[in-house]
Amino acid sequence: MDSFSTLIRTASHEQHVAANTSTFMTDLLGGRLGVAAYARYTEQLWFVYEALESGAGLLASDAVAGPFVRPQLKRLAALERDLAHLRGAGWRATLSALPATRAYTNRVRDCAERWPGGYVAHHYTRYLGDLSGGQVIRDRAEKTWGFARKGDGVRFYVFEGVTNPAAFKRSYRELLDAIAVDDLEKQRIVSECKRAYALNSAVFSALGEEFPPSAQRSGNTHARGTRARRPPPTRAAVGP
Repeated sequence: MDSFSTLIRTASHEQHVAANTSTFMTDLLGGRLGVAAYARYTEQLWFVYEALESGAGLLASDAVAGPFVRPQLKRLAALERDLAHLRGAGWRATLSALPATRAYTNRVRDCAERWPGGYVAHHYTRYLGDLSGGQVIRDRAEKTWGFARKGDGVRFYVFEGVTNPAAFKRSYRELLDAIAVDDLEKQRIVSECKRAYALNSAVFSALGEEFPPSAQRSGNTHARGTRARRPPPTRAAVGP
């Protein structure tokens, strides 16, 4: 019988691929969008992680979700440094969530308040994904817009507290395998994982409507005004 970590990965594969191959993320990583699109995406991440990390405070001692609450995973402070670099010191004044992002964060908050297993599904799809495929985004952002390596603008993707990512991911999967729920609840968590990917894909779709490639080609510049270099297109890698 497959372990739960294997089950959750394979059962959500279709939704994972759909998120990975979204038009917006493919265009962003392919150098066909400007830094404004990257900044807008970073804004949406702030809302998602604010919901996740507020929820973590509620669930730190929970038998199901508590073991997954790890301080070295926290991303909100890094996102705020990135936004200050991308938008300036007054970035909070113009911060706005897309309707799709509000739907996503509302679901995360609801799970944090009412259903620890559902929170684990969202925790898994985000944190393990950003620790893995997020490094592709960081690398492309550095090359495309000239950000300093692992510096301001891409700090969100730098997990300074995770010194051995491979070992950490193994330990995370061991937590999934040992999760204190029955088989029916595991199936519910898998379903919520699929929902999390769908909510993430909806955010990408909304961003794609806001930033079509044809409107961005003349604005593909660094946040501080330097011309971006355009790497060849690639598939996005945004999941575990």
